[in-house]
Amino acid sequence: MKLYYSPGACSLSPHIILRELDSDFELARVDLATKTVDDGRDFNEVTAKGQVPALELDDGTVLTEGVAIVQYLADQKPDAGLMPPVGSVERARVQETLNFISSELHKSFGPLFNPATSHEGRAAASEAVAAKLSVLEAQLSDGRPWLAGDAFSPADSYGFAVTRWAPFQGIVLDHWPSLSTWLSRVESRSGVQAALASEA
Repeated sequence: MKLYYSPGACSLSPHIILRELDSDFELARVDLATKTVDDGRDFNEVTAKGQVPALELDDGTVLTEGVAIVQYLADQKPDAGLMPPVGSVERARVQETLNFISSELHKSFGPLFNPATSHEGRAAASEAVAAKLSVLEAQLSDGRPWLAGDAFSPADSYGFAVTRWAPFQGIVLDHWPSLSTWLSRVESRSGVQAALASEA
């Protein structure tokens, strides 16, 4: 398999899952500004969406959208326990959290990465991000170790990748103590450490 990624992007999430599963894979770094892969190819030829992550399977099939990729990967090695069984409430909780991160938290960061966003727009976006972080804080404040239950899952890899953007956008995570503790817990995992070191 080959994971197309960009350092600091949400592609960190499937990268973490690949490391957690000890999968056999290659990395292909993408310059999102020029849409160029590190070997000189046009990334738009890999996926017309032009966005990371993209996962190229051994047969040449390309999967896109991080939420789909992490679930696919976890399902390839069910004994690893990253995704609960099909049809279980526990699996639905992981999918629920993945979708919340994708449609609410990730989306809310968008204006903060756009240099054309006005001061007022940035303030509104920061408030939106804070509201979404408070939802995750509430999920963790009952003492559970992970976002979607008692076991590390793709929801944690995705939540970690996205939540790490907050300090770079002036959002101090000290306001969410349970979330801050969870971030440290995720970062201490060997798979996460390997992914972060690889992306430098």
